[in-house]
Amino acid sequence: MTTRVALVGGTGKLGGIIRDVVEAEPGYELVASLSSQSPLSDLDGADLVVDASTPAVSIDVVRAAIERGINILVGTSGWSAERIALVRPLVQAAGTGAVFIPNFSLGSVVGSALASAAASFFPSIEIIEAHRETKIDSPSGTAVRTAELIAAARASVGPVESPHVDQRARGQQVASVPIHSLRRPGVVARQEVILSGPGESLTIVHDTVEPALAYGPGIRLALAAARDVRGVVVGLDSFLDIGLRVPGQGDDRPVEEAGVPGQVARATSA
Repeated sequence: MTTRVALVGGTGKLGGIIRDVVEAEPGYELVASLSSQSPLSDLDGADLVVDASTPAVSIDVVRAAIERGINILVGTSGWSAERIALVRPLVQAAGTGAVFIPNFSLGSVVGSALASAAASFFPSIEIIEAHRETKIDSPSGTAVRTAELIAAARASVGPVESPHVDQRARGQQVASVPIHSLRRPGVVARQEVILSGPGESLTIVHDTVEPALAYGPGIRLALAAARDVRGVVVGLDSFLDIGLRVPGQGDDRPVEEAGVPGQVARATSA
């Protein structure tokens, strides 16, 4: 059975990678590729909508898919837990499925899981994320998701220590975690989570080196999951068993993936 896919934002960088994966993957047919200005009536006839548009357009795309009874896979950044909560009852009422993926990189998912697994052991945690200068939103969806996972993991010990957050230079707080966003040429995507305690610190870093290689396996995994899911699911970690059980993550389903090129993840201690 062929899944007919309508892609919104197919002219963008992420959209182009998703388009290539859909066209190369058996069992999928790209029936519509929309720009952010295209009429949403072009979604008609699809079995699955994939959204890689912009934060301002994404909410309308999600609503249009729900109204048509079509499952949707959202790769657009800017979907915080609060924003997702607004569409959750709409998805449930429609009996459809919506999958929100802040980052399709498997290495990024592992990095965020490691940070949340360590979160309860360190009183001070901050995130520094960097993307190319053309990225519209900040902080990134990945950083927001990481902060939310950290907060969930710290439910029993309380929020992180973040002094002087009234000063703008201290970053934007998300779930009590300060996030500092860099937008500069020469970088694809990079996230550092710095966890500090008395006399020591732990830094977890993920670098995206080649987006097409880094995102491809995660996109294929998300496409297969979004096709049949019901309700709202957040994060690629919901479909992976990486050997960590962290509060705030969805129900894991074991998936075997080979080594993923195009990305670098490392943890350092000092």
